[in-house]
Amino acid sequence: MSTDTSRAPRTLVIVPTYNEADNVVGAVSGIRRCVPTADVLVADDASPDGTGEIADRLAGEDTQVFVLHRAGKEGLGAAYLAGFAWAFERDYDVVVEMDADGSHRPQDLPGLLAGLRSADVALGSRWVPGGGVVNWPWHRRLLSRGGSLYARLALGLPVRDATGGFRAYDAKVLERLVAEPVDSQGYCFQIDLAWRAVRGGFTLQEIPITFVERERGESKMTGGIVVEAVRKVTRWGVESRVQRLRSRSTGSDGQASAPSAGRAS
Repeated sequence: MSTDTSRAPRTLVIVPTYNEADNVVGAVSGIRRCVPTADVLVADDASPDGTGEIADRLAGEDTQVFVLHRAGKEGLGAAYLAGFAWAFERDYDVVVEMDADGSHRPQDLPGLLAGLRSADVALGSRWVPGGGVVNWPWHRRLLSRGGSLYARLALGLPVRDATGGFRAYDAKVLERLVAEPVDSQGYCFQIDLAWRAVRGGFTLQEIPITFVERERGESKMTGGIVVEAVRKVTRWGVESRVQRLRSRSTGSDGQASAPSAGRAS
């Protein structure tokens, strides 16, 4: 990451919400406590339980809290993309993805941000030494580990936790990563951005975090999200291998086209 060394990086933590009335206050207050210099953007998908109104109250009490009201529930990926665009328009240096349900601990934020000192993308990882999960049943562990393993095998993605959604990006790098359309959701959205970063020649670092299963509210994980990830990762892997074979036959360098290339200046 490269920023103006005369000032601290302007950091925005994006917290997408849908029916998180029981959790949004704790999430926002935790972020503000652990990283007081960071701004927080709650991207709410018109939650019928009043999450957006609670977020408005928080914004009214704290000038570093903002709310992006969206028309309706369009999925995690769309909420993050809207938040990214909001950040780019306001020239933030660092953009963070973070869940509202308490699964991502605010106390892990400083370590995640520190990872950007030597990388373009810092990934909060449950599956590296020092990382872990709390109160997860065996089938959730299997799903997470299996999804990351499949992404490594299918795409050659060199990370242990490819599906995690607790991440920090150099904003200039992130802007390049999403320069081409992104229509993935859930697990697949996270795999997509990580793979774009690898293909673009950017550096990734996994930072150990502790993931805590939500205590209040309902999980947004569905079978459709898992199916989307399997289908798209499989297709991307096949397309990448076919392109490499074609490139070898024509004598080119074998690199598949990528949404972005090179480190940010």
